[in-house]
Amino acid sequence: MSILSILSKSRSFVFVALLCLANTGAHAQSAANFPAKPIRIVIPYPPGGGTDTLARPLAQRLTDNIRQQVIIDNRGGANGNIGMEMVARSAPDGYTLVLALTAQLAVNPGLYRKLPYDPVRDFEPITLLGAGPYTLLVHPSLPARSVKELIALARVKPGQLVYGSAGNGSGAHLASELLDSMAGVKMVHVPYKGAGPALVDLIAGNLQVLFATYLSCKQHIETGRVRALAVTTSKRLTGVELPTISEAALPGYDAGVWYAVLAPAGTPREVVGKLHDEIVRAATHPEMKRLFANAGIEPINSSPEELASYIRSEMAKWAKVIREANVKVD
Repeated sequence: MSILSILSKSRSFVFVALLCLANTGAHAQSAANFPAKPIRIVIPYPPGGGTDTLARPLAQRLTDNIRQQVIIDNRGGANGNIGMEMVARSAPDGYTLVLALTAQLAVNPGLYRKLPYDPVRDFEPITLLGAGPYTLLVHPSLPARSVKELIALARVKPGQLVYGSAGNGSGAHLASELLDSMAGVKMVHVPYKGAGPALVDLIAGNLQVLFATYLSCKQHIETGRVRALAVTTSKRLTGVELPTISEAALPGYDAGVWYAVLAPAGTPREVVGKLHDEIVRAATHPEMKRLFANAGIEPINSSPEELASYIRSEMAKWAKVIREANVKVD
């Protein structure tokens, strides 16, 4: 090899090394000054939904803490796919984030043949804020006062018990399919255009079984219009005297709704770390704790690594449920 070749390669190596050092320095400088402008948190649902109830107070708390405006940007459509794609394609600088749910991160990958984003490759996990349960409800006329009794009834009446949901592929639908799969029973699914109409039909006796968020059914449980058997998360809902489905009949059952914050892939690690610390600090403020409790959400505030692992495990779990139940989108 000639001296000129060696010198040429040496110069190339030095140039690449200097470039890497410059980029590292730029990232460090960027992280040191972060945030230097307003931050946008995308909600992949239309305004006024349940996610807004959590996101807007969180954004205000963040604004107060970091002294930069934190803006909520609702981008609904396609079961959250539109908002997720927009964030995935945003600059990886920490100024555009997404507050995503189970549907966008774990369900949609198994539900849609062509998804415009990848929950693992296209995002940097920041934190799993918390998880809330569905409540397993039955009509009071149904002779089932526990999960075991409901499963026993479904076994002696295959294809006769009817349950509703907010639509094919909705969280409540998949929670029901998971129960069917783990219990070895088959109930009949009737999809509605929202959770509200399904709850109305349960109260009217047109349905026998329904999974609903605790807040939406709390009043009807108290008045006896519906009977609550259990909650769907692996832990009991604080302050509510209901067992989990896992402890009552099906060990390992877990079908709660969870909320996670992510940034576009490639966001510097130092920026992700700062975002994690500030979001957790905001989420653990006493006012936010009260909000979580009232909404039936158990705080988690995980590390980025824990969230990454959780997303992968949840994707695998729901893909199996969707495949075995042959769930199709409307």
